[in-house]
Amino acid sequence: MNANDRSIIALVTTGHGLVHTYELSIPIFMTVWLAELGVAEATLGAVVGGGYFLFGAGALPSGILVDRFGSRRLIACGLAGMGAAFVLLGLLPGLWGLGAALLAWGAAASVYHPAGLALISTGVRQRGRALAYHGIAGNVGIAGGPLLTALLLLVFDWATVAVLLGLPGLIAAAGAWRASVDETAAVGRHDATDGPSSTASANPGRLTALWRQTRHLFASGFAGVFVLVALSGLYYRGVLTFLPDLLTPLVTVDLPIDVSAGRYVYAGLLAVGIAGQYVGGRLSDRGGTEWVLAGALGLLSLVAVVFLPVAGGGTGALLVVSAGLGFVLFLVQPLYQATVAEYTPPDTRGLSYGYTYLAVFGIGAAGAALSGGLLQLAGPPLLFGALAGVALLGAGLSAWLAVRRAQLTDPEAATGLSP
Repeated sequence: MNANDRSIIALVTTGHGLVHTYELSIPIFMTVWLAELGVAEATLGAVVGGGYFLFGAGALPSGILVDRFGSRRLIACGLAGMGAAFVLLGLLPGLWGLGAALLAWGAAASVYHPAGLALISTGVRQRGRALAYHGIAGNVGIAGGPLLTALLLLVFDWATVAVLLGLPGLIAAAGAWRASVDETAAVGRHDATDGPSSTASANPGRLTALWRQTRHLFASGFAGVFVLVALSGLYYRGVLTFLPDLLTPLVTVDLPIDVSAGRYVYAGLLAVGIAGQYVGGRLSDRGGTEWVLAGALGLLSLVAVVFLPVAGGGTGALLVVSAGLGFVLFLVQPLYQATVAEYTPPDTRGLSYGYTYLAVFGIGAAGAALSGGLLQLAGPPLLFGALAGVALLGAGLSAWLAVRRAQLTDPEAATGLSP
């Protein structure tokens, strides 16, 4: 691995870790906001869901900007935006200030995944190793970010913690802006023409091609996969958004300090998810992922059904069922990512993953508002019942895709490209 590879890996692992640190620290903050701001679950869910929506919806336009301006500069801008948004989160007053800061965070965060993955694909010669490090960094942010937030809340008020979390993003942005990397080292200058700006210069033909590729994708089996990953996103955001607050009253052991215990169970649940991602990745290597994904989503439905009854059996039972939720929740992710690859041709793979992020994080953001509304309406039983239904719909759709593909016999249909 040469110096350029190492520089790019340092940049993208920092960015990936921070993105997920910020994303999954927000539910920790919500345990405080519900108590201190005096807002209802439905209102807070809608406000938070707006930021999460931009996190996903911005992936497609961000991909276009990456082609025009280059990955490194976009990563630097995204890190600066995320860091500044969390500083503003701690400084702006009231619910409106909170909403504005979260919208700014979502818009800035949407830049990272298209830019980071594009930089790895074009700049790193040892791409597989880079992707492995990239995934590990994301997992560190997923598990470590909420834990760090919870620990800081033991010492500081939430506004100070938000500002403190924003500072690493600003520092990382300065480093990314000053970094010197060759973004085209893995593809060669002859493949990149005159650099990032020339590859996506203003050209109406590019928009026409984008529209044509989009129509081709959604006229194929990918349309079903898009709905499937959107359902997965609804479950993901719906179960995680208010989970730290829901877990706290279920912890029955006495703790030596006065804390919101659900925050730590939540962080532990996300840590177990790392193992789920690994197992899901191994299972996805076998091909024909629809049946495996259907089984995983069926397990998610079952976990939603039994979660509250089992968790009510004491702290030990709560930890077991929470670990099960974390494992299966993240088991699903590499499985649907592999399914997207099976249902799309290589020349539209980037576009297909752009739509995948739109479905998971954009449409899935409605899960935050849905969970807030259901909790306010009837409490946790209705929420977990609805989540069980969402996962069951996803399992049924994945099974249908498996049956449909088995019934198609010609080679083109087998790739999922025939209508």
